[in-house]
Amino acid sequence: MGEPLRIGMVGAGKISGAYLDTLERLENVTLTAVTDLNAERAAAVAERVPGVAVVGSVADLVVRDDVDAVLNLTIPAVHAEVARAALAAGKHVYGEKPLTADLAEAGELLATAGAAGLRVGCAPDTVLGTGVQTARKAVDDGLIGTPVAAMAFMTTPGHEAWHPDPEFYYRPGGGPLLDMGPYYVSALVQLLGPVVKVTGASSRPRAERQIGSGPRAGERFAVEIDTHVTGVLHHAGGQLSTLVMSFDIAKARLPRIEVHGTDASLSVPDPNNFDGAVELFRTGGDWETLPVSAGYAGGGRGTGLADLADALAEGRPHRASGEVARHVLDVMLTLLDSAKEGRTLDIGSTCARPEPVTW
Repeated sequence: MGEPLRIGMVGAGKISGAYLDTLERLENVTLTAVTDLNAERAAAVAERVPGVAVVGSVADLVVRDDVDAVLNLTIPAVHAEVARAALAAGKHVYGEKPLTADLAEAGELLATAGAAGLRVGCAPDTVLGTGVQTARKAVDDGLIGTPVAAMAFMTTPGHEAWHPDPEFYYRPGGGPLLDMGPYYVSALVQLLGPVVKVTGASSRPRAERQIGSGPRAGERFAVEIDTHVTGVLHHAGGQLSTLVMSFDIAKARLPRIEVHGTDASLSVPDPNNFDGAVELFRTGGDWETLPVSAGYAGGGRGTGLADLADALAEGRPHRASGEVARHVLDVMLTLLDSAKEGRTLDIGSTCARPEPVTW
């Protein structure tokens, strides 16, 4: 193994802790610098990871000689801004989802990176864990026969019950699909490949919500977007995936993801996690748990960054790529447009199905 990929972290909020848990045990990446609008949070990272430099601004961080790639953990509204600064400084960039808040911006970033020979990576990397990858191997090995359809469900009563400031989930740019959809749609792309068109419907059962915890408990706020989104994804291979994302369901017994084929059915674990049991049902039998057979074992937030580091060293495509992230964003935004317009819409982008994580 060559020298580790040197990482500069932009944003030291809550999610950074999960990334640090992973980065601290990886040998092919090393954190060298951190910056945050809150200097105390950046200092806390430097205290946790010896040798990390606290930098005053994004502009100062991206030009450092000891930064090869920028880990972008800022809020979605500035994902594109930070990524542009990193690419302009000649640095690779890997960010939290979504890639950008706007599809055109996503395309511009990928074009800029491609012209400069730089890499863009993006979460979610949970799909590189043993859960989704073991399920993908079962599909690729023909254990379910010819894949026919998939179903994906993310159903909750809404985040206002536990979040002290939940309004942003119910404003443009929020909602169940854009909040949690990246995990599910990314998993479906891993399992069945890219999407070519979508048919959507959505609703907004409540005009107001009430905050259930924290100092503002009892306050009511307006709901500005649809909070129940359902649709059908038409994959390039002919399979149909049914998707339900909702903030309006009190409780459900629905599976996270199932994939159905001509010979068998497959139960896939929560794509928001890296692991979990994969179960197979063959006609005439019963559900059986498959042995773990693929994926990054012990994966955590930042596994996609480690895969990017290996990809650079090996001269291969990285798996949690900007191209996949742009396609997933395109699928979600087009599905919302389809729901508004009441008709099936084509997806303007595509992506290669990422290479499996084999053992």
